[in-house]
Amino acid sequence: MTAYIPNIAFAALFIVLVGLFVRNIKRIIRNIRLGTAVNRSDHPKKRWMHMARIALGQSKMVSKPISGALHVIVYVGFIVINIELLEIVVDGFLGTHRVFAPFLGSFYDVLIFTFEIFALLVLISVFFFWTRRNVIRIKRFWKPEMKGWPKWDADIILYAEVVLMTLFLTMNAADFWLQMIAQDPHYVQAGSFPISQWIAPLFDGMSASQVVYVERTTWWLHITGILLFLNYLYYSKHLHIILAFPNTYFAKLTPQGSLPNMETVTSEVKLMMDPSADPYAAPSTEPSTFGAQDVTDLNWVQLMNAYSCTECGRCTDECPANQTGKILSPRKIMMDTRDRLTEVGEFFNRGEEPNNNVLLGNYISKEELWACTTCNACVEACPIAIDPLSIIMDMRRYLVMEQSAAPTELNTMMSNVENNGAPWPFNQQDRITWREELKS
Repeated sequence: MTAYIPNIAFAALFIVLVGLFVRNIKRIIRNIRLGTAVNRSDHPKKRWMHMARIALGQSKMVSKPISGALHVIVYVGFIVINIELLEIVVDGFLGTHRVFAPFLGSFYDVLIFTFEIFALLVLISVFFFWTRRNVIRIKRFWKPEMKGWPKWDADIILYAEVVLMTLFLTMNAADFWLQMIAQDPHYVQAGSFPISQWIAPLFDGMSASQVVYVERTTWWLHITGILLFLNYLYYSKHLHIILAFPNTYFAKLTPQGSLPNMETVTSEVKLMMDPSADPYAAPSTEPSTFGAQDVTDLNWVQLMNAYSCTECGRCTDECPANQTGKILSPRKIMMDTRDRLTEVGEFFNRGEEPNNNVLLGNYISKEELWACTTCNACVEACPIAIDPLSIIMDMRRYLVMEQSAAPTELNTMMSNVENNGAPWPFNQQDRITWREELKS
């Protein structure tokens, strides 16, 4: 029975931490579903291609060649190295060691070789990213919204990557030493170790039992670290590792310059333009609110956008309003939306009604919203097709249509359109006269 204690311990660890991960994912799905309905089931083939190109192919990341290429290395390394997670899980449940080696033969050597090369490349990339953030101090990583937890979160992930890759290589180095030097029968000769073989000589002064202890310790720490990392995603911007795929699939496919019309307003305009229509016979389609004041007024795709934000700051870096000193930061819009949605979700977890805070006012100010030029630079820059502009426009609609709180200049323009059919303060006859004067 004693021989099965490690297997039982592993099973308990795996079930508990994976169970927590599933619970967190369910919470995120529940929070996203707090949004209003929007249909994104059109053009499925085009959507699959969009997801494959942007989320899987990282096509927008490489617009910045150096950082983009290194991000691709970390991304591919994360996927490739975690293939060995499957073997670790099987070994943990069955009490075996490198269970796939006998079945894969020489291909197993290729896999381990690839894992180790990517582990080294990930370490190099992480050092580069840490240097950019903390030594070079690139401006977009030091905007006001990146103070406190957002900065810590970014660094914690980098440190976690270093720890996980170091544990992986140390585990392999101990395994290699036990295969080649101690020739322990439990450690069958399998795998190719281009990086960890250079670490193995560090164990030469140790006994076989001590190296087994190192190998087992790093094995346990490595798998535990990965499972803890999965649960950390719920609290981190790195949730985009999972959500980037559905986020790009359900992204807006219409041209960037097009803005969606409100169905209720469109119907009213059509009634006004149709002299034969009976407005009193038309069914009422008036929504509960015009625009968005809080996260529950946004649609579920916008809420998924908020959870998917990588906080890379490319949107803010490209924003012309931000470049000219305005307080608008598209990244902050997404971070504020996510923070408010998480706050609302926590109230639901406790079975309570949300507090009196709202997204518009308590998190995002009117000044931020009206600073936006609606140029779509933020949407174009986002590496995973997030649309901050749609949230800005919905909150603007709320200000105008629910609170009549548009800036004076905009109210004047709208009054002119209503009274004169144009944004200028001249009636139609004056404009005709002006036109004729231009011709003469």
